[in-house]
Amino acid sequence: MRAAVLRAPGALRIEELRDPRPGPGEVLVRVAACGVCHSDLHVIKGESPSKLPVVPGHEMAGTIAELGEGVDGPALGTRVVAPFILPCGRCARCAAGRDDFCEAFWSLNRARGTLYDGTTRLYAPDGAPVWMAGPSALAELCVLPETSVFEVPDALALEEAAPLGCAAFTAYGALVHAGALQAGERVAVVAVGGVGVNLVQLARVLGAAQVIAVDVSEEKLALARQMGATDTIDGSREDVRARVLELTDGEGVELAFEALGRPATIRQALELVGLGGRAVVIGVSALGELTPIESNLLVRRQLRLVGSYGARSRADMPRLLELAADGRISLGDTISREVGLDEAAATFDALDRGEVVGRAVVRM
Repeated sequence: MRAAVLRAPGALRIEELRDPRPGPGEVLVRVAACGVCHSDLHVIKGESPSKLPVVPGHEMAGTIAELGEGVDGPALGTRVVAPFILPCGRCARCAAGRDDFCEAFWSLNRARGTLYDGTTRLYAPDGAPVWMAGPSALAELCVLPETSVFEVPDALALEEAAPLGCAAFTAYGALVHAGALQAGERVAVVAVGGVGVNLVQLARVLGAAQVIAVDVSEEKLALARQMGATDTIDGSREDVRARVLELTDGEGVELAFEALGRPATIRQALELVGLGGRAVVIGVSALGELTPIESNLLVRRQLRLVGSYGARSRADMPRLLELAADGRISLGDTISREVGLDEAAATFDALDRGEVVGRAVVRM
């Protein structure tokens, strides 16, 4: 198969790898589409640790091509999506419903670049191992635990379903679990890229009374308005905090989200929250990057600063699929460009330059 392989920071190249085979309890998926995400960009730039060589790509949809030993379903040809957190379904954390803390995912896939028997499914033609990062879906084929695939309703095209694996999945987890959004609350979203624009549309669906989108790109703010933002603020032209106070009768929002991972935007999100409010940080930063926070801001205003990473796969993905199939959220409208696998590296470069509005998707 063809796959995008990273052998050194900044060197994402298309190579031929051996066709992977599923082991017991696993499925082989023929990838239809894979989203282009900042988390993979950090890996490609060497800013986030990963065992090399690796096939990145963690936001995917495709069809079941082969079943491993002991897998009763889904049937061959089933259209599926997978979240980037691949629950084993067996560990104590999965049993407690905390798929986001799955022991096998964190100790094997994330730390060692393998699936849950401790070995990779990816090999170069000469037999040398290539490591995995989540589904490793920037490839024509990928192997996944049976417990991590979810059937895509007929109403959704696979290319549109791919962002469910990270952009919408991450936004849902931040709103429902980390942020605990309550109906009628006011929300600010700082940075409305792929995750941020899904925060906007999901916040409206989940009952937010006001959704204020903040960015420095007018194109991204225009998309945020299309996806349901009640107000938009161009941070390159306006005093963001002053404008949010103006829009909220001097109070600030109950809940703010940061979806870029930069110290300045993390501080900005916290400054937009009113008394007793919550700020949720979603954006992944470069390894070791620090964000200075004035402690008095937290103490005297009794604010809560919370981190959020993904969602709970088996509980939350079915709900997201339902919202998408019913048309309550639109995934296709968040996709601004579709490219082929040969264009993956150039598309990550464009993402790094801030040129991608919403989500870019690689079609296989």
